[in-house]
Amino acid sequence: MSQPKSLVQQTMVLPLLKLGTLALRTICKPIANQLKKEAGVNPKFRQFIINIAQANHRFTTKLQRRASGRITGAVIRPLNEERAVQAAADLLGELFAFTVAGAALVYEVQRNARGEAKKEEKRQQELAEFRRKHEKMENEIEEMKQRCCLLHEELSKPINEQPSKPLNEEVSKPRGLAWLYNYMCYQNAAEKIK
Repeated sequence: MSQPKSLVQQTMVLPLLKLGTLALRTICKPIANQLKKEAGVNPKFRQFIINIAQANHRFTTKLQRRASGRITGAVIRPLNEERAVQAAADLLGELFAFTVAGAALVYEVQRNARGEAKKEEKRQQELAEFRRKHEKMENEIEEMKQRCCLLHEELSKPINEQPSKPLNEEVSKPRGLAWLYNYMCYQNAAEKIK
């Protein structure tokens, strides 16, 4: 679970977003100026961006007319060449800005997804380790129950009978402090037999 953002973090997002937008627009201005220069030099490129500007002008004019409820079938005057070049350069500069912003957004989303995937992988590893330890403990408990049953059987035999096998051979070597318990039980059984 992600922790809630502090008030300082929340208030810092908007100014940083504005600063980033301003920086992106500043970067795009030289690109738009370069497009204008290229339009003056290369006639095919000039015609291409004029066509883009004219199509954009027709689309936005129709959209504005529909939104305001005016007649949409009226003829739309095309832009003159200089205004078309200026509009196309601005449009391509904005398009570049949005492309860079979109790429940055996609990168950030992918980076966060990788971070979440790593967290999930770590959690799965911890869960597997916990399950392994739990299974090991269950096996040890079952082993201890078997030892207790063997000890109970040996201790419930009559005293005058000699045990067929020594107690320590039937019970596997215990781990931890259980060896002390087994040793004491074996000593008590040996004393009762004597």
